[in-house]
Amino acid sequence: MVRCRQDVVREEWAVAEPGSLDEVRARIDALDGELVRLLAQRQALVRAAAGFKVDESAVRAPDRVERVVAGVRRRAVAEGLSPDVAEAVWRAMIGAFIDVELVEHRRAPTGR
Repeated sequence: MVRCRQDVVREEWAVAEPGSLDEVRARIDALDGELVRLLAQRQALVRAAAGFKVDESAVRAPDRVERVVAGVRRRAVAEGLSPDVAEAVWRAMIGAFIDVELVEHRRAPTGR
């Protein structure tokens, strides 16, 4: 069976309770590193998506944002994360990526 990186991180997190504040911080720093790696991948996809969208309304896509947030809230509950925290994080992240995508969209050649 092939294990994905997410499974390994989840297992490492669940292995043992941290023994000190330094260990807690080290684990948080490791998770932050993973989040940055994943966000960089998301950013690349967001930039690619800009080329497929016909106007700024399609970039902002409020209906899509609401579907994504609803899905994140459901997954958060299943993973033991506060759905309110998940929603706040995703809305901030989506807003920042919409700004990135708008810049890319404006730069893209016309006649998509």
